[in-house]
Amino acid sequence: MTPTSSVPPRALAPLDLPAYPTARRLDLVEDLHGHRVADPYRWLEDPSSPETEAWSDAQDAVWAAYRAQAVPAGAMSQTALTARLQALLGAGFVSAPAWRGNRQFVSRRSGDQEHAVVVVVEPDGHERVLIDPVALDPTGTTTLDAWQPSKEGNLLAYQVSSGGTEESVLHVLDVATGARVDGPIDRARYSPVAWVPGGESFYYVRRLPPEQLPQDERQYHRRVWLHRIGTDPAQDVEVFGAGLDRTSYYGVSVSRDGRWLIVSASAGTAPRTDVWIADLSTTGGAAPTFVPVTVGLDAQTAAWVGRDGLLYLHTNLDASRGRLAVTDPTDPGVPHWRDLLTEDPEAVLEDVAFTDAGGPVGTPGAQPELLLASWRRHAVSETTVHDPRTGARLEGAAGTVGLPGLGSVSGLVTRPDGGPEVWFSYTDHTTVSTVYRFDARTREVQVWAEPPGALADLPDVRVHRLETASADGTTVRAFVLARADALDADGRPLRAVPTILYGYGGFQISLEPTFSASTLAWVEAGGVYVVANLRGGGEEGEDWHRAGMRAHKRNVFDDFHAVAERLVADGWTTPAQLACWGGSNGGLLVGAALTQRPDLFAAVVCSAPLLDMVRYQRFGLGVTWSEEYGDADTPRELAWLLGYSPYHRAVDATEPAAYPATLFTVFEGDTRVDPLHARKLAAALQASTSVDRSTAPILVRRETGVGHGGRALSRTISLTVEQLQFVADRTGLTGGAR
Repeated sequence: MTPTSSVPPRALAPLDLPAYPTARRLDLVEDLHGHRVADPYRWLEDPSSPETEAWSDAQDAVWAAYRAQAVPAGAMSQTALTARLQALLGAGFVSAPAWRGNRQFVSRRSGDQEHAVVVVVEPDGHERVLIDPVALDPTGTTTLDAWQPSKEGNLLAYQVSSGGTEESVLHVLDVATGARVDGPIDRARYSPVAWVPGGESFYYVRRLPPEQLPQDERQYHRRVWLHRIGTDPAQDVEVFGAGLDRTSYYGVSVSRDGRWLIVSASAGTAPRTDVWIADLSTTGGAAPTFVPVTVGLDAQTAAWVGRDGLLYLHTNLDASRGRLAVTDPTDPGVPHWRDLLTEDPEAVLEDVAFTDAGGPVGTPGAQPELLLASWRRHAVSETTVHDPRTGARLEGAAGTVGLPGLGSVSGLVTRPDGGPEVWFSYTDHTTVSTVYRFDARTREVQVWAEPPGALADLPDVRVHRLETASADGTTVRAFVLARADALDADGRPLRAVPTILYGYGGFQISLEPTFSASTLAWVEAGGVYVVANLRGGGEEGEDWHRAGMRAHKRNVFDDFHAVAERLVADGWTTPAQLACWGGSNGGLLVGAALTQRPDLFAAVVCSAPLLDMVRYQRFGLGVTWSEEYGDADTPRELAWLLGYSPYHRAVDATEPAAYPATLFTVFEGDTRVDPLHARKLAAALQASTSVDRSTAPILVRRETGVGHGGRALSRTISLTVEQLQFVADRTGLTGGAR
């Protein structure tokens, strides 16, 4: 399809930028399993060397010079874009409630707050802020990583970290007074907290003391511990984890009646979960005897004991898109499972919840009356209602929970003490996340809580579902967002315009419809924004994930290129107006795109990226990702990695390439993906691009005091403004009238 009218891309004014900093090229070539692997910029791996510091300072100067002369005007100006993002984010955020007794706990951020706070709502409706990260640290560099109320709601465990490190420190406070009553407990990064009834103790996850470990293994070797409130953490009892893989991450939960302890383990990010269960009534909390539920199976399983005393299992064992099984916890093995919800051929089972009449565990009121199931069908949510004993879907309208639109549902929340209500959050491309309540008695769905701030007027946006064939014929889908006045009566583009293509494609992460201020600001200014659902993600289940990992990673890049080519073929944009954008694993995606298909893109935003796939395991949390990408120390898997590693593709190029304008955004506190990846590829591109920096600059924007994850609102807006302005400048989006 061709556009009904065509406007040539705006000619870009040449930039007057300083010369790129000199990057010494080492004559370093290693023989790795028979492969000659060059690494000329390895010296940039050391952030503290004077040479690296000087190189980074010079990159800062190039970025500053670019910013001084290439900031767009109109709707994309610094002032206008900042104000628009603030307005679009002005509604803030509110989570679904976590009920403990008659208290409810929510996470909430008003439009002008730098960080979300934790609020407790008392039975009489009185609200109090329990945790405010800015009150803990007025600089805004402390983030709240996790929180968990005790089963009675009188204590709250929470974890905070500073400077973007994600090195969580665990504390406990008294909900009634707000006073800290326990902690700090360090080394609690990525730790769940499972309270024991009564609130006198909890199970949690903590790394072994660093003095017991080699220097390069101190990020690993987690264990499950039992901690008693008010005691020295050094006295905590280790209850699980010894002898398992050093990269294992653990989940831990305790049933509502305190009888059952469930522990899960995954080696790094491997898509496999081992699960064990222990009966605390017979073995005691400090020395539980664990019985295998699923151990050594190539599947992911989440297990919990319901209020009716049965063990429920949400698993993709023999069901790529997921199923729900049930068994007696005293006979937890797979042969004893009975399916409640079987695999759907097109929809992925996301979550389930049971309603009942309420009452203590083990009483008739604890018997489930309805089973709600949340599904994701081609990245769009739907919620169904079933008989909790047979799994049969109720007939007609009774079998569906009405949703506001084609969007995303997250979390199906019930009261731990039971009852007929289920809470969930809903969002879509033009709807801020809102909490709804389903009442099993009336079957009504009503708004429970809206974000606390004022919602800005939204642009009239249309969402188009694009489908295209990848290189191997696989159907790949994408959401295409455009202003209504940019489309004809049939929903086709009137003309090609600057477009951003966003993707991720990894770790089973799904890109579902969600409210995004940056997306809406870009579309409102006249651009098109596209979100691609690539293999490697979870949109179509575990088989879809595995079709884009390890030896099959190239499928992810082929999917991305296929969507880009389809956007051009259908008249949405042109290569001179098309940008790609990705972060973390998505940074790897766009790094591969710019080195494999530089002809397809005018601009690239590559944020906190993974780019040197030969040495990625040596830094940050890289060892935990080998199941996703492959192990560079294994000959066959090194060949996979070298086949697409963006850094090596650039340094091995036999002649300069016409690389698109590229912006690397890196965060010096990042302990997940080391900024060295961006430094090394930036140096390689600057040395090998055939395009003058005045036309397609290779730029590095670095930021201190932040890391890979959460950050203050003002920092988020500042980063987004500069990223959007870079893309607008290099693709020709003026932000003026159409």
